[in-house]
This record gives sequence, C-alpha cells and structure tokens, in this order.
Amino acid sequence: MPKKYDVLVIGGGPAGYVAAIRAAQLGFTVACCESNPYADPKGKPRLGGTCLNVGCIPSKALLHTSRLFEEARDGFAAQGIAINKPKIDVPTMIARKNAVVARLTQGIALLFKKNGVALLEGRGYFVGPCENGWRVKVGEETVEAARVIVATGSRARHLPDIPVDNRIVCDNVGALDIATVPKKLLVVGAGVIGLEMGSIWRRLGSELTILEALPDFLPQADADIVREAARAFSRQGFDIRLGVTLNKVEVTKKGVAVHCTDKSGAALEFAADRMIVSVGRVPNTEGLNAEGVGLALDAQGRVETDAHCRTNLPGVWAIGDVVSGPMLAHKAMEEACMVAEVMAGQSGSRRFDAIPWVLYTSPEIAWVGKTEQQLKADGVAYKTGKAPFMANGRALGASETAGFVKMLVDAQTDRILGVHIVGANASELISEAVVAIEFSAASEDIARICHAHPTLSEVLHEAALACDGRAIHF
Repeated sequence: MPKKYDVLVIGGGPAGYVAAIRAAQLGFTVACCESNPYADPKGKPRLGGTCLNVGCIPSKALLHTSRLFEEARDGFAAQGIAINKPKIDVPTMIARKNAVVARLTQGIALLFKKNGVALLEGRGYFVGPCENGWRVKVGEETVEAARVIVATGSRARHLPDIPVDNRIVCDNVGALDIATVPKKLLVVGAGVIGLEMGSIWRRLGSELTILEALPDFLPQADADIVREAARAFSRQGFDIRLGVTLNKVEVTKKGVAVHCTDKSGAALEFAADRMIVSVGRVPNTEGLNAEGVGLALDAQGRVETDAHCRTNLPGVWAIGDVVSGPMLAHKAMEEACMVAEVMAGQSGSRRFDAIPWVLYTSPEIAWVGKTEQQLKADGVAYKTGKAPFMANGRALGASETAGFVKMLVDAQTDRILGVHIVGANASELISEAVVAIEFSAASEDIARICHAHPTLSEVLHEAALACDGRAIHF
C-alpha cells in the first residue's frame, strides 16, 4: 500500500518548505520531496532550494565578507583606525559561507521534525489521479496525496554556445565558489545577480566589466534610482557596458575572450580569466507531466495558476519561481502560506505591488510599488517626495551618505503608491514602506509617525514630509 498524505509538496526550497511547515501547522499530514543534494558532502538531498544553497544566503555571506574587507582596506584610515594592509583568505571566506548554508539547511530539517513533516528523498512527478487525489512518483516510491503543491523552483538560464563549466565560465552556482580572486572578471547581465556577484569580486580586487544587452540595467527599478546607482557604481570602478550584443565567446583553460558589438554596431573585445553568466532564470517544470496528466504550462514553461495559485488540475497548486511573478524567495514564501491557509478554508491573497525588491550592492537598492515611469504611463496624477541620506546625522556619522529615499503618492488621496531607496540599509528600511502600501497608508501617516533619532529611518520620514513640501532637514 502506498503512503498517503493530506498534502504532498514537490520541492524543498523557500516555497516548498514553508508550504509544508504551514500546512502541518494547520493540521494536515504533510510530506515534502526533494532530490537536489547541492553541495552536500554525503550526496543527500538538501532542503532550502536555490535560495539557501546557491543563491540568497551564500551570496549575502560573501557580500558581507567582501564589504568588511573593502572597509578595512579603504575606509579604516579615515576613521582613525591604523592597520596593516589586509589580505583576503578566499578558502576561509568560502568555508565560512558553506558553514552558514549548512547551518540553515540543517535547521529546516529540524523544523520538519518539529512540525511532523515527512521528508521524502527523490524527485517528484505526477503518475496520475487516484481515488482521493494524486499518485506521485518520488524516487523509486509512489505515494498518494489528496492535495499536491508544485514548488520545483528555477535554475539559471544559460546562453547558447557558451558552455558553463563553473570554473572559467560560471553561473550563480560557480560564482559563489571561485577559488581565487580573478584579476579580470567579465559578467554577462547587469541584473540583480550580476551586480551582486560583480560587487563581491570587485571589492576583493577584480577588475570588473559588466556586459548588458538592454539599453539600461535594472529596468524594473525607478529611473532616478538607476541613475544614482550608476553614478555610485562608476565611482567604485564598475565598467558597465549597455546595449552590447555577444557575437562569439572563446573559452580556454586560462580564461575567456568575448567578441561583441555595442549599440552603435562598433566591434568590442574583452578578455578575462573568469566570466559569470547571469541572464535570468527558467522554471523547473521538466518531467512534471511525464505521464501526460495535463498540467498546464505557459509559453515560458511556467505553471499556469489563478490568483490563489490553483492550477488547472483539481487539488493541485503551484507556487514560487515555477509560476508567474517575480522570482523572489519572499514572494515564494508568501504564496506558500497563502496556499496552505486556503487549503484549510481560510482567506488568502497575494499582491505583487506590495512585494519588495532588494539589491545588496553598495549602496543597497530597494523598492516597492509603482515606479515614476509606470505612473506616467498609466496617466496617474502623483506627487513626489525625495530626501537625501547626506542630510541624515546617522548616515554622516557612519560615512554612508550616498543615495536618497523617493516616495510617490497619489496627488488626490495622498495614498503611497511607491517607495524607492538607494542607500545604506535600504534592505531593512523598505519594510516600513511595504507595510504602508499593504495597508493603503498615506504619506501623512508616515509623516506623523515619530521615528527614532538618530536613525537612517528618518530619511523615509523626511521623504514623506517632502511629499507635502515640508521637509525639515534639507
């Protein structure tokens, strides 16, 4: 007799493991299957998905180390701190990153035990319907579940004719384990991953060139934020080339040569000893329909769902990177909780306009809601409030004066439509803006909240005041 569960989750990443835990908390019998060992030394499947294993968490660990190194090398003297010239020990840095990852992934396994979630080792795919739900093959075992949540995540998109060996040419996985600091580093793609990975190795001493096919980078972000970020990156030594078309890539044992053309058609050539390809991600849906069960996919290979993540199959939901919307771990987690609660008869919804975006560069970049260009395109009458970090006492004391906060509000109702931050701790500051948008707050609401002094959050307060022309400190 096959094992039977109320809920089976296919995939143990941020979408899958959160869905499994929340469903168990709501009283369901739950199993979650995972097959990817990532870098597990015993070859056992590891929970946490791309985010914990080869994405969000390890990259932030390396960003933290590289930022400390850069500060010690370039910033300590101005603070009156005299040290010998610092050196980076790359193997120790990588080992620390791996330890952080291992601790978190092991922690999810403990949470499964705490909440009674069964971990099934193996890749899951549909076999077909059964009397009370679905049969799913997991490794060599077939199980039955009344409800199935597809949370199979995504993987890096590779370019044709550019083989990724994760030694000379890396995707997001190999970029986290480069053994020595490259003298010259090429990054293809000026998106979130490209800018963050480029930041790590530039801080450690690499000469960095970023090639982007689009006429601008971060097209999702507000144009003011992009311009400010571009200035900051340029001062740091980023060489960002926009509108570049790759024509030929030659890879040897020692490096890579790239032949391309710029937006004017002029020929360009670049050489480096390492290259990182970061040109987006594709959903992992291969094999789900191995038995022809008819799970509907869109033209991009994503699972089609309704507003509550229901698929075309009864009793089957899909969440996270495998469905439409931004490929962000926190978006996946929100969908996971929503689906588990809807299964339990509770209400639930998702709002893409209240999902924050964050880049952990220096300065950090974060935003939520509408951009100014979107509001103009939609014909929405709006007001703008901007406040610089330069006028903030905490920012001055910490030598973190680059950037600003920009708030966009409805001209008639004063409701906050978007908040955009480039500056120190933007990743933390954006949460106040998310709350404001989620609960339809006005700039006046933020303006009337007492913000602790001296804190960086006062810049958000000043931006709210500026929406009505009454900023105090600039």
